[in-house]
Amino acid sequence: MSFSISDQLTKLVQTLTPPPAVLDADYDGLEYDFKYLVFRPALFKNEAFLLAGVAVHLLFFWFGKRSNWNKTNSWLNAHLPLYEKQFSAPTNGGLTADGYSDFFNFSTGRRVVASLHTVFTLRPRHDLLQMIYQFIWGLSDLTYAPQDEIELDFKLHSNTTVPDFIWAIVAKEELRSIKSDRWDLTWTRTTDHPSLTGPLSVMSEFADVTENILKVSGPVLQALKDPKVLVHFKSLSITDQPRDRPDKASYPRSKHVILSLKAPSPSRAADTLPLVTAVFGSSTRSKRSTTPRDQVEAAQGAGRVRRRGERVSGEGKARGVLTVSSLQAADAKQAAKKKAEEERIAKLSAAEQQKILERDRKRAMRKTQGKMSVKK
Repeated sequence: MSFSISDQLTKLVQTLTPPPAVLDADYDGLEYDFKYLVFRPALFKNEAFLLAGVAVHLLFFWFGKRSNWNKTNSWLNAHLPLYEKQFSAPTNGGLTADGYSDFFNFSTGRRVVASLHTVFTLRPRHDLLQMIYQFIWGLSDLTYAPQDEIELDFKLHSNTTVPDFIWAIVAKEELRSIKSDRWDLTWTRTTDHPSLTGPLSVMSEFADVTENILKVSGPVLQALKDPKVLVHFKSLSITDQPRDRPDKASYPRSKHVILSLKAPSPSRAADTLPLVTAVFGSSTRSKRSTTPRDQVEAAQGAGRVRRRGERVSGEGKARGVLTVSSLQAADAKQAAKKKAEEERIAKLSAAEQQKILERDRKRAMRKTQGKMSVKK
């Protein structure tokens, strides 16, 4: 029995043992001899190419990983003094990495702002195959342009006085893709505004919201006038809706201010600092500078659209007829009607305009008194 097992082991070893190398007696290439060992490099061409490929891949991995770390650390270090002034806990032990292209920083401990997630989404420079794939895809699809992104997601406290609405400033080159990436922005209409520079547009649920927000957004608008800042800007949005379409009719909501940027190179990491500083400043200044009338107008305007949007969402699920496009059409019709009325009033004499303003003032006063009596 033991003999048969021994024979089987011998056969197995013979099967696994590679055949002996056939040495050419006429070989006249480079050869290294050491005692009974002989090495002829010309016989290992395939192995040489394999080792070279592994070496290139390892070097690409090391340089790509280091490049992404340098980019994220340079940006965070340039903005860390601002974070330290704004938050009692500006970092949670430093950057958190998910692989070698996604990085996160969590900040908390600030009035109005519950938390700030700083998310870095960089290109996979450590992965040679993915970079080749992105390059080939970019040649076949001219609209595909992978880039490094930084997103600052400010989650506001639930007891904040900010009304419910969706509003954004967006770089025009991002308009073709942002609505497919952000479900909440499908509630809005896109328009230009004279307060913004050429390559920027406004996305808003209601026109009154835009006017009231821009009144307290002076630092942000001023920062966006700087070409060094504007080249890195993608979007700045205020929203109380989720960015992904919810699966259920009722879903949790929270208010967010989201700043999206193109990640600058390490040598220009501080270029976005004026804009980030302005976003922090505007969030505090808006509570002090916005008058009660502005807050009421913004809340009323957003409330009208929000109620109409919720009705569209509910009836659309029941009948499958109404969609977000019907909401946008209704808003466009109302805005056109309001503009026509303003143009008609502008053509009247000063005395007639004064009569109309007085009539509107008395009408608004009667509505206010009616609401106060109901509350009593």
